[in-house]
Amino acid sequence: MTGDLISGAPRAAAPSPVDADLVVSLDGVGVRRSGTALLHDVDWRVELDERWVVLGPNGAGKTTLLNLAAGRLHPTTGVAHVLGERIGRTDVNELRTRIGLSTAALAERLPAEEKVTDVVVTAAWAVVGRWRESYDRGDESRARALLSQLGVGHLADRTYGTLSEGERKRVQIARALMTDPELLLLDEPAAGLDLGGREDLVARLAELAYDPDAPALVLVTHHVEEIPPGFTHALLLRDGGVVAQGLLAETLTGDNLAKTFGLPLVVERHGERYTARAA
Repeated sequence: MTGDLISGAPRAAAPSPVDADLVVSLDGVGVRRSGTALLHDVDWRVELDERWVVLGPNGAGKTTLLNLAAGRLHPTTGVAHVLGERIGRTDVNELRTRIGLSTAALAERLPAEEKVTDVVVTAAWAVVGRWRESYDRGDESRARALLSQLGVGHLADRTYGTLSEGERKRVQIARALMTDPELLLLDEPAAGLDLGGREDLVARLAELAYDPDAPALVLVTHHVEEIPPGFTHALLLRDGGVVAQGLLAETLTGDNLAKTFGLPLVVERHGERYTARAA
């Protein structure tokens, strides 16, 4: 995958951030809802050229963390900066135009009867379902180029509802990239895929991770087998708190994963891929 996947849509000039290299900065962040702590005491930094995987069991706070980074949640405690803007003191609607997001919740809103190209191109207006918005040839060309480079260009004129789950996942990532984001957030992109679909998607994400023009990446998953080559850092969560974080090879250990998932685990590395099994 080349830099063509990333370039093509103009970016708005970003305001001067607290630190020009920081894309996400969380300091002592907590999130509470209905008296329950979804996150607590989270310190986290994501820099421009980093590719992060966030791992943890169900209920660990992974999706909550991603929604914070997407500007869709405000912290209850602590301070959160995203792309130089402090959450709670900025126009989040403007901030969200600078962030690419792919989640199951968004995927459920995509109209089954929509043409695949329109599923992607409507991200330019941050809408779901094409209506009366105006798009130029450049918008449609970019949408088709993104679909092609994610391996689904031949499906551009198909109806979204007729696609397989693996094909839909790639269309959703193309949509997330449509606005040339500065930060790309992917929530369990391989969930529900069979082995072939998972491996194809992992390979596509690896190409994106290695692209120096790609945005900062954060990928949420339950499974170490879904970590693409090219990812640099890991954040491990359990019960809303950080178990470990840092460089991928140093953080993804059996001891750290055992603390994260609550049972003894053995982690093995094969080249740039990982597997985990019960000890």
